[in-house]
Amino acid sequence: MDSFAALSDPTRRAILERLAQSEMAAGDIVAAFSLSAPAISQHLKALRQAGLVRVRSEGQRRIYRLDPEGLDGMEAWIDRTRRFWSARLDALAAALETPDDDTETNR
Repeated sequence: MDSFAALSDPTRRAILERLAQSEMAAGDIVAAFSLSAPAISQHLKALRQAGLVRVRSEGQRRIYRLDPEGLDGMEAWIDRTRRFWSARLDALAAALETPDDDTETNR
């Protein structure tokens, strides 16, 4: 699943916000929401598949944490997109500030 698609769900965003504070056991994540354990499990699976969280086992417990590499990929995409649009918007602003010869002669 694409990282941005995974974050389109508000529950997944809320899970990531909690994991940004500290790693959590799956049971603690379930307890923080009013959803069933299977529903939270599906959300965690989507976040894992998108590369946004990692899981490790401690006995019977599954401990989740943010995956910085997944977030780095998103940040890189945002930076590329920002640079692309920033340059074009700067060019548009400059063009709008430059008087048009036709406009000046029609006054």
